[in-house]
Amino acid sequence: QVQLVESGGGSVQAGGSLRLSCAASGRTYTYYRMGWFRQTPGKEREFLAAISWRDGFTYYVDSVKGRFTVSRDNAKNTVYLQMNSLKPEDTAAYYCAVRTVVGGTLFSSGDYNYWGQGTQVTVSS
Repeated sequence: QVQLVESGGGSVQAGGSLRLSCAASGRTYTYYRMGWFRQTPGKEREFLAAISWRDGFTYYVDSVKGRFTVSRDNAKNTVYLQMNSLKPEDTAAYYCAVRTVVGGTLFSSGDYNYWGQGTQVTVSS
C-alpha cells in the first residue's frame, strides 16, 4: 500500500522560507511522477510542481517558478518542496501526490493516484 506523509508546514512571515517534505512508502518501484498541490477553502486543488521519480525532471507552474524548488532523495523515498520568498497568497494546505502510471497530465489532480494528508502553510504579512 502506498502511503505519503507530508511535514514541514507552519507559520512564517512574508518573505520567509519553508521546506516541505513528503515521505513515501510502499511500492516505490511503481512511482512515475510526484506532484505538489495546494488548496484553500472553497477552491480547487492547484498544481504547483512535479518531479519525475526516475530521472528527476522538474516542472513548475508559472506562479511559483523562481521561488519554489522541488527535489527528491530516492534513497530516502522523500520529495521536498523548498519554498522561498513566501507571500500571504501562498497560505494554503499543501499536498503531495504520486502517479504510478506512465503518462497522464502534470496539472490535473485526477491524474495522481495517491495523496498525503496535507500540511498547512500560513504566511502572514
